[in-house]
Amino acid sequence: MRLRIFVPVIAAVLMSVLHSFAADWPQWRGPNRDGVWPEDGIIRKFDSDQLPIRWRAKISNGYSGPSVAKGRVYVTDKVSRPNVKERVHCFDAMNGRKIWSYEYECNYNRIGHGDGPRASVSLNDNRAYSLGAAGHLFCFDASSGKVIWSKNLDTEYDIQKLYWGIAPSPLVEKDLVIVLIGGRDNACVVAFDKKTGRERWRALGDQASYSAPIIIEQAGKRVLVCLTGKRVVGLDPLTGKLYWEYPFPPARMIHNIATPVFHNNYMFFSGFFDGSLLLKLYPEMLVVEKIWQRRGPSEKKTESLHCNISTPILQGDYIYGVDSYGELRCLDLYTGDRIWESLDAVPQGRWSNIHLIRNEDRVWMFNERGELIISKLSPKGFHEISRAKLIKPTEGQLDQRGGVCWTHPAFADKHVYVRNDEELVCADLSAKD
Repeated sequence: MRLRIFVPVIAAVLMSVLHSFAADWPQWRGPNRDGVWPEDGIIRKFDSDQLPIRWRAKISNGYSGPSVAKGRVYVTDKVSRPNVKERVHCFDAMNGRKIWSYEYECNYNRIGHGDGPRASVSLNDNRAYSLGAAGHLFCFDASSGKVIWSKNLDTEYDIQKLYWGIAPSPLVEKDLVIVLIGGRDNACVVAFDKKTGRERWRALGDQASYSAPIIIEQAGKRVLVCLTGKRVVGLDPLTGKLYWEYPFPPARMIHNIATPVFHNNYMFFSGFFDGSLLLKLYPEMLVVEKIWQRRGPSEKKTESLHCNISTPILQGDYIYGVDSYGELRCLDLYTGDRIWESLDAVPQGRWSNIHLIRNEDRVWMFNERGELIISKLSPKGFHEISRAKLIKPTEGQLDQRGGVCWTHPAFADKHVYVRNDEELVCADLSAKD
């Protein structure tokens, strides 16, 4: 009798732990940095054209998306008075109560579009890692906000600054936290001990890009994939050793923001000026091969995809992504040929943006007008199921079109979290039945 009772209890506890783990959004683009939201029990359609807000918390300017773990949501921002400071905030994920906040002075003199930090906070083992637009790297105790260690990477590594500052979010791999910063003296990519902040390795003499690194599996190894200012590289994440590389130099200027996308041994890259590149990664050896590369004559007359802020998705034999002026497109994976284009998801405009998040058989879209869209994408076209307003655009991120909302949302515990230049908001997306 005791055994019969004990086994279901253990099963229930394990299911609770697994659900808790799966429900977090602990870093840029979700649990695996792939834009996949792995929860079930989510609404299938909105009840109205305005999504009810569960709570609001006042914050200031910034481009960084929120991160969520262990019932807490983290976001960074910037204030300009009486002097410029970046801030890191932690809120209760269910009621919006501020748990802690930390601020530090920061120089934005060499940063264009200086609305605030770009990188999302990365959460791991009750630590929160934040990276500011000018190179301030912090490791916090995630519960209390106590600084465990910090570094001014610009001072220590003489960063080859890009026009829009530092954007790639820190990546945690085993006992390392890895940053793509473009430092001199072969410090484009630097790995630190996640507990102490001690440098463990550095690699490459390239400038950085704005694109966040990812980890993939290839030939039985973990591979760190980085899009630098001139090439795509695969590195050993524990040592920085170069496994493979492929050139992807800028046609005009470094303007690569979209994260690399990996699916069924294919990896896709795209940039605003540089068009698209598809590589095949051999599953049995650390080798890559170009399948196709296409670039239009300009960012207005484009081939395939010239992505700006949005990261595409690879689904089956197709690529879905947002082109330079907001055109939602479907491409043939193997050729880059355009299957269809839609202007229904967001109004057309230079840098017009949509973030794409997959949940089961649906693609959730958050567009720059602050709208959340439930959709299905297929070679037959864009099928909109439901759309609702979530948050208003603000003009700090872009003082055109009445403002924009370019920040990537977080999806956790059956809720959505997103910010603009004034507030962080939370809405419940759980199925009521």
